[in-house]
Amino acid sequence: MDTMFDPALIGHLPQRQRLLDRVQAGRLAGSLLFIGPDGIGKRRVALELAQRELCFRRTACGQCEGCRMFHADPLPVEWPNLLRIAPEGKAGLIKIGVIREDDLVEGGVIRWAHQAAPPLCHRWILVEDAHRLNGASANMLLKILEEPPAGTHFLLVTHKPEAVLQTIRSRCERLAFGPLGESEAWAVAAGSGWEEPDRATWTALASGTLRYLDPEAFASACQQVEAWLEVAEGNPFASAGEPLLPKKNASAGQAEQVSKCLELLLVILSDATRLREGHPLRLEPWREQIQALARSPLSMAEPQRLVFEALRNLVRNPYAESLLREVAMALRGV
Repeated sequence: MDTMFDPALIGHLPQRQRLLDRVQAGRLAGSLLFIGPDGIGKRRVALELAQRELCFRRTACGQCEGCRMFHADPLPVEWPNLLRIAPEGKAGLIKIGVIREDDLVEGGVIRWAHQAAPPLCHRWILVEDAHRLNGASANMLLKILEEPPAGTHFLLVTHKPEAVLQTIRSRCERLAFGPLGESEAWAVAAGSGWEEPDRATWTALASGTLRYLDPEAFASACQQVEAWLEVAEGNPFASAGEPLLPKKNASAGQAEQVSKCLELLLVILSDATRLREGHPLRLEPWREQIQALARSPLSMAEPQRLVFEALRNLVRNPYAESLLREVAMALRGV
């Protein structure tokens, strides 16, 4: 008997089964908000809804030409039954032109949503990183999110639901996702070419996500962990902090790069606190350096406070280096 799930997609079976049951019963909400940590496969679960309808076997078999469209890299913007909305540009925002005008698709998203779906299909509109909707684009979506056309479903995906406009959150049914299990995440990594000697460090950094499937992203994260630990040991930011600075030629914007860098520091500070309290730590490969930090007289509260404040104000702060230096000073107890 054919399964109704793509065999290439690992994890989140309870959520996927719930979505399938709702679709088959005709009870799926018109607007859904997929929430959970970054890089755990929320978007891929959303895509599976549309994939199942275009699969030649109607099962999301993962092998037919219909399914292969959903495994392309990069993914197309538009399928016969699905439209992807994603942040763009260095600012990483979803602007109103995408929603109202022809920036993404002829006639705009709202017109696309009202068109008839292909036979035996719905109209799916996937909003990636929904917290990146700017004020105008978010307000433009409000009415249609409250009452989508019959057969049309909006799937908003975010790892920062608190940054999504409250009036949008109130119009969506939430579907929560947790991190993948360690074996699930490593199964995806192994399938992407990672080998057993890398497993401990990769797993420690990934923590149930797929953020570091790209070797370059993994190497950068390792360098940033080591740089933060060097700063905590008292090394000057000028010599130790180079890996922490955003790269000008990177595809990600400055705010996104600095955000990931600061989130790694939060993991280090959390691990130092956990060691002080006798609990296991997440970044086990860096135990020795984190133990040194945990034994120091530094209170973790002040650097944590500064990191959270920096993350809140990151979009409005164009001076990444000065922001990182301020956090580094607190980490050294200055």
